[in-house]
Amino acid sequence: MNWKEIKSRYLPYAVVAIICSLITSIVVVQLTRERPTYATEATPKQVAVSGIAGQVLGENTIADVAERVSQAVVNIDTKRTVQVSSVFPFDDDFFRFFFGESPQPRKRVVPAQGSGFIIKPDGYILTNKHVVEKASEIKVTLADGRKLDGKLVGQDPMYDLAVVKINASNLPTVELGDSSNLRPGSIVIAIGNPYELQRTVTAGIISGVARSLDDPRQPGSYIQTDAAINPGNSGGPLVDIQGRVIGINTAIIPYAQGIGFAIPINQAKSVLNDLITKGKVLRPWIGIYMQDLTKDLADALGLPDTKGAVVTEVQPNSPAEKAGLASGDVIREVDGKQVENSSRLADMIRAKKIGDRVILKIWRSGGVRLVAVTLGEMPAEPTS
Repeated sequence: MNWKEIKSRYLPYAVVAIICSLITSIVVVQLTRERPTYATEATPKQVAVSGIAGQVLGENTIADVAERVSQAVVNIDTKRTVQVSSVFPFDDDFFRFFFGESPQPRKRVVPAQGSGFIIKPDGYILTNKHVVEKASEIKVTLADGRKLDGKLVGQDPMYDLAVVKINASNLPTVELGDSSNLRPGSIVIAIGNPYELQRTVTAGIISGVARSLDDPRQPGSYIQTDAAINPGNSGGPLVDIQGRVIGINTAIIPYAQGIGFAIPINQAKSVLNDLITKGKVLRPWIGIYMQDLTKDLADALGLPDTKGAVVTEVQPNSPAEKAGLASGDVIREVDGKQVENSSRLADMIRAKKIGDRVILKIWRSGGVRLVAVTLGEMPAEPTS
């Protein structure tokens, strides 16, 4: 076979081969350039990214945050004196015959423990009210091991908050964050002293927001988290991945796993000044007991929907009584804003100030009325 025959027979195949080789080279280069980085190939210090500020979440991020915040977390030991009734299992004539009269009630000292965190360098500590409630003695243990006497300076039963003061200065403090825009899925860290295990750190996520402890079906104000919270954690901080306190650990569901609750820090921030300077929180008050408006009740009253709160009782000498509110009234609006339910009405009143004059739109006897109420100061035993 001569050269012309070889060229005419094999040249087309050679051209195709060259073209395929060039295409293959181009594809390989392009794939190499745009090759994705898979999660399994990430470096150990870049395994995730937080959704808060684009901060890289490294393997030691949580440890670093916990180490820094823990310097301002304290252990709170308390002693309560309680009355103990008769030591006899029964108190009847048979036992009196053999043992005589039952002894008088005895006093017994009951120890308890919780957590707290320093909010001011001169020794102001925020915790739960139930941690220090009725305590005859408060001992605060700092992160450096010092044990100091604590004094209760203010408490708020409504939000379950308390401020304790110790005689110290130049103390490390926490940074108070913002709980107004929390989202389920955000990483959080709980720090406290459960079961006397000092400076315990647990991590998880925000499982839910606006939770109610009274009725899970109704909206509330608590933060739900799956970060482990146990007895002794109460009063300790729940912090975000930057180490800012966004909640105060306060409650758990004992028969469940991974369901804990924290008070949003914005609630605490709104009352801190009153707790420190006045020892209590001054809140506006109408002076009523109320309930949600049910479908059956709305139908019976001739209302088109269940928006509003039903007044069930008016307190004597209250702003409500002075304004002429009566049992059976349905409060539908406050200053032109619709009332969804009784909880929402309470929130709307709390947002006002003592002495404010509010206009309530009520439903009474099949008709609408406007009632002006001047808000008073909520007494020690609040009603609404």
